[in-house]
Amino acid sequence: MKNFTLLIIVSLSIFLNSCSDDDSSDLKIQNLNYSFQNGTDGWIGDFADYPNEENVETFYELEFRQSPLPDPLDTNDGALKQKGNNHSDDLFMFIKRKLDGLDKNQMYEVIIEIEFATNAAEGSFGIGGSPANSVYLKAGVSTIEPRKVLDTTEGIYRLNIDKGNQATDGEDLQLIGDFSNGTEEEVYVLKQLSTEMIQIESNEDGELWLIIGTDSGFEGTTTIYYNEIKVSLTKI
Repeated sequence: MKNFTLLIIVSLSIFLNSCSDDDSSDLKIQNLNYSFQNGTDGWIGDFADYPNEENVETFYELEFRQSPLPDPLDTNDGALKQKGNNHSDDLFMFIKRKLDGLDKNQMYEVIIEIEFATNAAEGSFGIGGSPANSVYLKAGVSTIEPRKVLDTTEGIYRLNIDKGNQATDGEDLQLIGDFSNGTEEEVYVLKQLSTEMIQIESNEDGELWLIIGTDSGFEGTTTIYYNEIKVSLTKI
């Protein structure tokens, strides 16, 4: 009798585990949320479209770290702070994150939603362009890691995927809006933007890379706080 009971328990365990595995593999929609309360949640910050020169990081004031939101927003809320001074008139500040554990060579529909803090007043003026309307938000997905590479001919760090240039889309990144806070005051507010649907096939390792950034035509300092990022992946 004990052996019979044990057989039933083992069989039931195998059945339940099998059902659990099937549910996981058949998961069609995944919703990911990053809020940066206690860290960077695997996001990495970097910069492109700036010269390979001595002490350039200091001169360009390049900064990326986890940080509280600025006043008058909720300073108990965490964010990703990224900052740069656009001396090159074309600085690209970006954050990236790898998604792994996906189905290999699988087509996905991806939507990226971001909420960020900006203090750039609508219609404001600055050197080279507006600190609000000449700083462009872009987002996209890639099968390879987005990273800066040195163009030895020009001596400039460039992005290794196609982001377009300032107000134009690239093959790998969409223009989703600008840095304006929608007010006439230089006060930090939260702003939400979203990509359109992106269709992309995961690579042979079941990976995709997310990338979000600012493409600047304003020759001054931009500081952005990414407060929340939401990603929806749907198998197709």
